[in-house]
Amino acid sequence: MSLPEQLGLAALRRVDPEKAHGLAIRALRMGLVPLPGPVTSPRLATKLCGLSLPNPVGLAAGFDKNAEAVAPLMRAGFGFIEVGAATPRPQPGNPRPRLFRLTEDRAAINRFGFNNEGMEAIASRLERHPQGIPVGLNLGANKDSTDRAADFAAVLAHCGPHVDFATVNVSSPNTERLRDLQGKEALSGLLAGVLSVRDGLERRIPVFLKISPDLSEAELADIAEIALTSGIDAVIATNTTLSREGLASRHRGEAGGLSGAPLFQKSTRVLARLSAMTEGRLPIVGVGGIASAEDAYAKIRAGATAVQLYTGLVYGGLSLAARIAKGLDTLLARDGFASVADAVGSGREAWL
Repeated sequence: MSLPEQLGLAALRRVDPEKAHGLAIRALRMGLVPLPGPVTSPRLATKLCGLSLPNPVGLAAGFDKNAEAVAPLMRAGFGFIEVGAATPRPQPGNPRPRLFRLTEDRAAINRFGFNNEGMEAIASRLERHPQGIPVGLNLGANKDSTDRAADFAAVLAHCGPHVDFATVNVSSPNTERLRDLQGKEALSGLLAGVLSVRDGLERRIPVFLKISPDLSEAELADIAEIALTSGIDAVIATNTTLSREGLASRHRGEAGGLSGAPLFQKSTRVLARLSAMTEGRLPIVGVGGIASAEDAYAKIRAGATAVQLYTGLVYGGLSLAARIAKGLDTLLARDGFASVADAVGSGREAWL
């Protein structure tokens, strides 16, 4: 990390976390952040559900909720990015404060509650984004919706023509009863509706399902069965956790979803178990606690086709994505892998 980036991060940490996040988005939009451009190599280039990725390191949803900084983020060294979550109607989310840094734990807790400007505003920005790396959208439902399954389908219908993939997010802990949609019957019906809309789009795009790290073995087995039979293209494992095990920060008791370093072990075990249950037949995107090339490599060897990060940027800066991609290239070469794809699942047994 460069000295200017270190100084910038130090300054942002003196500001309220949500305000600091807004300043980071504004700096990106204004061109004030040095960007490395594409990071790739023959070893790093890979495919995810037919999408060509220059490298397997993606940006998770939540960083650019309203698709305000898509163009600069496409030049930040990521192999793909995901924006949102978007809901049909704009909504303010939960009352502030709703984002907390857990510095001692290299973590964060958020209870945003799908705050966003709504699908119409987000679609208008996505329509104008430049060509380059794949850009996806996280689909959400309004808090006061009487038919949340219909909300997911509506956002996809409106925004689908402007993105390269879409993610069904039923795993956020910050919208009441949203995680209930991970149940077998409810999830099957929801996905059927979303995929019907997807199949009606002029350009077919992959649909991913983002799951919780807090699922029981039986619940994960149901997810695996649905994932293989529903027609979805990949699973993102995982969202944030409600667990607070082992935390040291004074903010550990705040309500919301925990992300960052403490999530790494738990999310990687879920990833490996899901990979085993699906026998490697379905691509999985590994998310949760990635802060280094070694972390990304562990997720890939546990069964991930690609990875995503977000909270790591709070502590490692925006240059982290490029550093992870370059470090991953070195690790793959060290272990004799000719490509990312060759390494996927090669160390899964260690996590089971």
